[in-house]
This record gives sequence, structure tokens and C-alpha cells, in this order.
Amino acid sequence: MFAIVQSGGKQYRVAKGDVLRLELLAAEPGDMVDLPVMMLAGDEVKVGMPLVEGASVKAEVVSHGRGDKIHVYKFKAKSNYRRKNGHRQPYTEVRIKEIAG
Repeated sequence: MFAIVQSGGKQYRVAKGDVLRLELLAAEPGDMVDLPVMMLAGDEVKVGMPLVEGASVKAEVVSHGRGDKIHVYKFKAKSNYRRKNGHRQPYTEVRIKEIAG
């Protein structure tokens, strides 16, 4: 059984035991969070409009962190314009504990 869940404006395909990185959530490590279910697949497929009624995915927050650094470099020719900037996106790592529906 797997589900399609939504978090941080993105959609993820999850199954029980999966560990995934979501956009930063306001939860402490060890807390349980409920993720909204958009589709549920198993013996039969349930598709929500936009969410599946009565379905839930429970996930445990494992840790918080910051992703790899990306470098943003802006350059315009012939005008001595250069800008270098870096960014590290914060994330929350969760483990899927239960898919019910």
C-alpha cells in the first residue's frame, strides 16, 4: 500500500517505513505529524478531490537539518556587475509510521 501526500507545496509518494525530507515543519524530533492524503493505492485506488476523506498518513519527525549549499551567481557582461550568493534550504526528515484509510 502506498499514498500520495502533500507537504510544503510538493507531492510525495510514500509507503510504510519510508524516510523522506520535507520542507521545514514546526515540530520537534520525536513528534508525530499527520500528512494530508491526496491519493491512496492498495487493493483499490482512492483519489481525493483534493483530499481523500478518512485517510491519514502518520509520520514521526526524525530530525531537522539544512541541505547542501547551492551557489547563485549573477553576471552581466560589459557592466562590471557580479553577485555571488549561497543558499541552504532547511528541511525536516520524517519516517512514515502508518498509512490508514
